[in-house]
Amino acid sequence: MTPTPGALTEILQTAEETEAFGARLASLLHPGDLVVLDGPLGAGKTTLVRGLAAALGVRGRVSSPTFIIAREHKPGQPGGVGLIHVDAYRLGDSADPLGELDALDLDAALEDSIVVVEWGAGLAERLTQRYLLVSLQREHYSDVRTVNWQWMSETDPPAGR
Repeated sequence: MTPTPGALTEILQTAEETEAFGARLASLLHPGDLVVLDGPLGAGKTTLVRGLAAALGVRGRVSSPTFIIAREHKPGQPGGVGLIHVDAYRLGDSADPLGELDALDLDAALEDSIVVVEWGAGLAERLTQRYLLVSLQREHYSDVRTVNWQWMSETDPPAGR
């Protein structure tokens, strides 16, 4: 994968390093932030979200919300930040993926939570004017991942799937 201009790139050797990267991202995020995760099946998107959730201290086990589409994780303590974990993979098969995304009412959740959308590139960006795009690639038959990440705004060209 060729990083886009301005993207930061890291090589993550293990799933544990991918979780640690997610935890580091948590320190950059605030309620109202949107994170769009892009990458193929098995690239480490949910693994990254586990690290992010652990650093935020949210309640509940983090697993891929593929079949329920969105899972809300409440703050673990008063004053904490919540996490909305969305898997938009199945929305891509819908006749109206934008309508289905709107039905989740994620823009309201953006007020007091961090929203992370797996498989969200080309779809979820319209929820806010600024978002963090994280693209993961995994080397074949290896746990080594390359992650490119950067803040994007509505003036940037849309990310593709």
